[in-house]
Amino acid sequence: MKQENAIDSHRLDSDAVSSPQVTGENRGVMPPAPDTAMPEQPLSWKPSRETTPFPVLAMYSMQSSSGIPLLLFFLTSCTTLLAGSYQEGGAPFHHPSDIMLGIPFALTLMLILFVHEMGHYLTSKKYGVQTSFPYFIPGPWFPYGIGTFGAFIQIRSPILQKKALLDIGAAGPFAGFIVAMIAIAIGISGSQIVPIKEEMALLQLGDPLVFSWMVSIMGKTPPEGFDLILNSVAFAGWIGLFVTSLNLLPIGQLDGGHIAYALLGKKQKFCSIGMVFILCILGTQGWSGWYIWAVMSVLLGMKHPSTLDEDRPLDFQHRMRGIASLILFIITFMPVPIRMGT
Repeated sequence: MKQENAIDSHRLDSDAVSSPQVTGENRGVMPPAPDTAMPEQPLSWKPSRETTPFPVLAMYSMQSSSGIPLLLFFLTSCTTLLAGSYQEGGAPFHHPSDIMLGIPFALTLMLILFVHEMGHYLTSKKYGVQTSFPYFIPGPWFPYGIGTFGAFIQIRSPILQKKALLDIGAAGPFAGFIVAMIAIAIGISGSQIVPIKEEMALLQLGDPLVFSWMVSIMGKTPPEGFDLILNSVAFAGWIGLFVTSLNLLPIGQLDGGHIAYALLGKKQKFCSIGMVFILCILGTQGWSGWYIWAVMSVLLGMKHPSTLDEDRPLDFQHRMRGIASLILFIITFMPVPIRMGT
């Protein structure tokens, strides 16, 4: 499977909650006494410099205005439109009408990211956890960019219960995954199988299990000597799967780190350490972007804040949701997501 335009996807950051950027910390929470009833999620807790990863962001995050998120959403819409236009061979700065060529890619990718973040946002509201509006991050559009580094929400109050932690962490990946699969189904139906030529120097995209299954079901498996060239919608859907797998890495305070902590408690740190070593090994196999993720994970921390119900086991329903999240990670993960070549 190939895409005609290369991208710098090791910098793709879906969900800064999803890239190794911590979205809000609850440091030093002490567990309750054995006979202490579990409190409800606080509704009036406010962030401070000590409870957000970056003091400068803390000052902005305390603002109730939605102006910054709306501005970033607009800018990211513009940069993804430009990226989509270039992918289709357009030159929007020379021919402004070519910007219309970018609509399928931009609309699809922005929808995937938006639904992912709203999964986190709405589930947080369900549990009374205060969060920011989604922040979209504009990115380069040419020659290798996709117009965005992803999106994130900032958690502004502590998550005290493991079931809330698991549900909030899992909601985003599952919501975005559903939209990505719909996009892939639509996009693959319009993608072409073409002969491989020696002079073709395309971007080879990895095939996660679920993508391969979809290609096979839709009868688009290329024969020997041929390859499937993804159109813009299918490519955006593929990025959605990549974003999902990155978010589900069981490291620190990524979505996967939240889920792993809810399932494993303090043992989650060993899972984080092991995953960082695995990323370093994968970096030797063809995609150097894993080195960047490993370094960022170490710098931003692999431990997870405690919850008040530290020693209480999850109920059966939430354990099953955790297992479902692990399965989702397996079927979307790509050891070598991107490779240049024929």
